[in-house]
Amino acid sequence: MSVQTLYTAATGMEAMQTKLDVIANNLANINTTGFKKDRANFEDLLYRTEVYPGVQDSTQTPTAVGTQVGLGVRVTSTQTDQRQGTLQQTGRDLDVAIQGGGYFRVVDPSSQDTMYTRAGNLDINANGELVMGSAQVGRLLDPPITIPPDATAVVINSNGEVMVRQPGQTELTNQGQIQLAQFINPDGLLKNGENLYSETDASGPEQINNPGTDGMGVLRQGNLEASNVEPVQELIDLITTQRAFELNSQAVQAGDQVMQNISQLRRF
Repeated sequence: MSVQTLYTAATGMEAMQTKLDVIANNLANINTTGFKKDRANFEDLLYRTEVYPGVQDSTQTPTAVGTQVGLGVRVTSTQTDQRQGTLQQTGRDLDVAIQGGGYFRVVDPSSQDTMYTRAGNLDINANGELVMGSAQVGRLLDPPITIPPDATAVVINSNGEVMVRQPGQTELTNQGQIQLAQFINPDGLLKNGENLYSETDASGPEQINNPGTDGMGVLRQGNLEASNVEPVQELIDLITTQRAFELNSQAVQAGDQVMQNISQLRRF
């Protein structure tokens, strides 16, 4: 029995270690633009059933309960909290936040795959095209939008229209339309790092619309969406997870002590 205690407690320690990893990642990304925090979900493992509930006793009456001993716990999934992050005003023309649902669409230059992001820190590459602000790879906004080199102002309205003002002009010129993608199950998106997601069978196909239509969020120029990590809640989860890990380690020590006591028994 004490041997099973070791294995059962070990599953608890392993599960708590995974939760600690998730919490650490949340805290590490507390200042990451558009980051959505994760939560570890758990489920109990199989049970060793010694007496099934409802088995007839000596009087031929079904028992009300049985005897079942659990064999531990495991992580079932990590679930993403899709709640809106706080909008932080930057005043920069090419900083755009999504207020509501949806993802920006960008194209990876190496694979030509469409990827998705909540980070709206856009920039202009050497060809005048709007790209996701990254020092590693220039990922073009999809559909592509080009900003003239002599543009004196860039205006992105709440519906995603990109307009510029050029020297000698009083009216704004429309340069393109930012579109957003939505998914039936955004938790099913594959996280690639670099603030990017990929479509999977679990997420369902992308649904493309202009901002502010068919449930899409609206755009806020001069703002960025902050991480939705709540530091106080994460610290509370960190403490409770650490204590749970310690309790499981104490169960391992208790099982080891029982085995030691048994091994020291003598027959007189």
